[in-house]
Amino acid sequence: RITKSALLPLSDRVDVLPSDENFSWSKENYSKLQRTIDVWSFVLSLRAKLFLIDAKWSYVGGFSEEKKISRRRSIAVWVKESILQLGPTFIKLGQLFSTRSDLFPAEFVEELAKLQDRVPAFSPEKAELMIENELDTPMQVLFSEFERQPLAAASLGQVHRAVLRNGEQVVVKIQRPGLKELFDIDLSNLKFIAEYFQKDEMLGGPLRDWVGIYDECATVLYREIDYINEGRNADKFRRDFRNIKWVKVPKVYWDFTSRKVITLEYLPGIKINDLAALDAGSYNRSLIASRAIEAYLIQILKTGFFHADPHPGNLAVEVDGSLIYYDFGMMGEIKSFTKEKLLELFYAVYEEDASKVIQGLVDLGALVPTGDMGPVRKTIQFFLKNLTSQRPDQATTFTAIGEDLFAIAVDQPFRFPSTFTFVLRAFSTLEGIGYILDPKFSFAKIAAPYAQTRDATVAMPMRVQHIEKFMQQLEDGDIKLRVRVLEAERAARKSSVLQTTTMNLVAAATLVNVGVTLSTQGLQDFAIASFLGAGK
Repeated sequence: RITKSALLPLSDRVDVLPSDENFSWSKENYSKLQRTIDVWSFVLSLRAKLFLIDAKWSYVGGFSEEKKISRRRSIAVWVKESILQLGPTFIKLGQLFSTRSDLFPAEFVEELAKLQDRVPAFSPEKAELMIENELDTPMQVLFSEFERQPLAAASLGQVHRAVLRNGEQVVVKIQRPGLKELFDIDLSNLKFIAEYFQKDEMLGGPLRDWVGIYDECATVLYREIDYINEGRNADKFRRDFRNIKWVKVPKVYWDFTSRKVITLEYLPGIKINDLAALDAGSYNRSLIASRAIEAYLIQILKTGFFHADPHPGNLAVEVDGSLIYYDFGMMGEIKSFTKEKLLELFYAVYEEDASKVIQGLVDLGALVPTGDMGPVRKTIQFFLKNLTSQRPDQATTFTAIGEDLFAIAVDQPFRFPSTFTFVLRAFSTLEGIGYILDPKFSFAKIAAPYAQTRDATVAMPMRVQHIEKFMQQLEDGDIKLRVRVLEAERAARKSSVLQTTTMNLVAAATLVNVGVTLSTQGLQDFAIASFLGAGK
């Protein structure tokens, strides 16, 4: 075996990662029956714990809202630890669900996001055996040097640094042994679990398409363990940014790549949220923050092919200040909706026509029609009224919008496409990174140049229509009536929260979804305007 530790400079040494040897799912004699028992034990225990959250009789010393919040937080921690014990499939699902603020309370989302840093490594012996079996070549023929200590471990695989025989430094990503077999067992159980959740009113029942979510997750999981697919994603992503010098994407070494092993160019960098290292190197943190957002705007507005998991572990800064992207297993594509329906919805928003907006959302599958659409109509009218009149100090961040999704989904018949939640989560993550790098960070300021090309011949008629609409409302007395209704509703706490969060939701769901999709139709000006509205 090749075990030269001299491959890496001392400053680049990595910490020893925890081993997976103590986890039952990593053992060769782990049976399908035992796995099924472990999975269902977790699900039924979770069901019981969730039931007790609202069971006031179960609180020692009496019920209180503080105790309820504390219990929910402790359950969220238990879920995270249980998922870690269940292994790769559930760790990956937990990471996926950490993007779904519309499905789970904030406490659960926060804990699931921590799974990024809690994944154990498998032994170097297993890694080397996988490489030799997949590439059908001895290690000493493939590499002149191979670092046995992994650089990083993820839910589905881990990364080692190496040197090819021609002297090129590379990273080798190896899939966890037995992963496909574990997926087959777990997804078989998860299908029954999704059907069980679908019938359980406490878990969302008819308001949550759990079976659809299962189908979506199964597709994502199987696609992500195909490293040939990841290599193609990396190649496409690199081509998309070939003319952007400050974005770097590692090239794929296809002769050293298979479905379970992928070899990539070694592009070292400073983790994007490592402030001490960035300051030590005198990097322009404000510029880095701006570039992180601008690169994502390019992905959404121009290429339509975006990195669905841009957390700090997948973004680094090169010596020259360029951004480096890693891990292309989970990518998103902006798929085209019907052009006619999108245009109808876009103009309905600018016409402030709540009825047309509702119909447009129904046509796009973002709103489920119910018997009484009055409350939905009222909240959409509230949003439309405030869309163009919101003061700067009322601006809502992407993170806040994401936190509101769960509350809205519970009380209103909105449904959120996964593409939307991934985009929103990505912007929330990048926005958080931006504020860490630069306290004066502003998404709107960074995105503003993308809107400067908006056609004035389109904007001016819209402004005229706004004035005409406003005058008509004054004549009809509609504005006075609406203000009185809103004032009455603000007296009730729940209604006030619902209106505010629905405004955020509709802003995000309408403007982000419409904007990113219009960009694929070649209507960049409209798309950019929509995204600016979502970012404010």
